[in-house]
Amino acid sequence: MDVLEAVKNRRSVREYDERPLEAELFQKLCDALRCAPSACNYQPWRFILVRDAELRTQVAQACKKQLWMAQAPMIVVACGIPEQAYKGMGGAKNSVEIDLAIALDNLSLVAVAEGLGTCWIGAFDEQAVTQLLKIPNGQYPVALMPVGYPKYQGLNKPISDKQRKTAEEIFIENSY
Repeated sequence: MDVLEAVKNRRSVREYDERPLEAELFQKLCDALRCAPSACNYQPWRFILVRDAELRTQVAQACKKQLWMAQAPMIVVACGIPEQAYKGMGGAKNSVEIDLAIALDNLSLVAVAEGLGTCWIGAFDEQAVTQLLKIPNGQYPVALMPVGYPKYQGLNKPISDKQRKTAEEIFIENSY
């Protein structure tokens, strides 16, 4: 699958087959995260790979009781380290959240290319996740992403052009 096809096929998957990830596939997913670009290549992150079933359930509970997340064989918790991030971002304080979004996007695209599903999780209790996973001071969870085999095959089909805004609605050339 080429990259544009993966982009067009990526969906938020909320039902997973509980089978584990094969070692080679697990390593490929880790490489997608590890090799992601970041501002000035500072890599201001840590990724907690929650694979223990009981702990996945506790994490899902801390994510506003989205218990379906625990079905996935892995939940990636993307932790930002603001002090290690690039400080010159436009109107932002630093690059940490953008850097982590890029890394998770890498993960989601590699996952779909490998027949896996993911879902961005932004609805969570930051304090509960931090305490549960013993995230140290100076770091915080930015987003979470369950990763696994979709329970129902065929979910990763492109959204039709009718469901997307037209090019005329979203692109502006040179200036507004």
